[in-house]
Amino acid sequence: QVQLVESGGGLVQAGGSLRLSCAASGRTFGSYAMGWFRQAPGKEREIVAAISRRGGSTNYADSVKDRFTISRDNAKNTVTLQMNTLKPEDTAVYYCAASFAFDQDTMRTRERQYNYWGQGTQVTVSS
Repeated sequence: QVQLVESGGGLVQAGGSLRLSCAASGRTFGSYAMGWFRQAPGKEREIVAAISRRGGSTNYADSVKDRFTISRDNAKNTVTLQMNTLKPEDTAVYYCAASFAFDQDTMRTRERQYNYWGQGTQVTVSS
């Protein structure tokens, strides 16, 4: 089992940057594929980015490609989401999620594939 706690959200102007962090408990963090999701008001939760167990593979939603970067540090049990050139449409609650994976190259992009979720952190981008 793993517990996840996000941090780093806040209010930023369009064009600015934010760095979200997710701290995971437990000694088996490296056994989990990780993902960042977001949910805007009135919309369904959607995948933003995913990363494999060792960080060798990543995947991004088209809307954030070339602006967001997901990374992880298994020694520190953390996964981060660097968000650059933010847009008002990036406004949402951002969630960190974990999914146990046997294969080190596995990435998961569907919400139902994730077993563990953080409480979320609000990101607001003003125009």
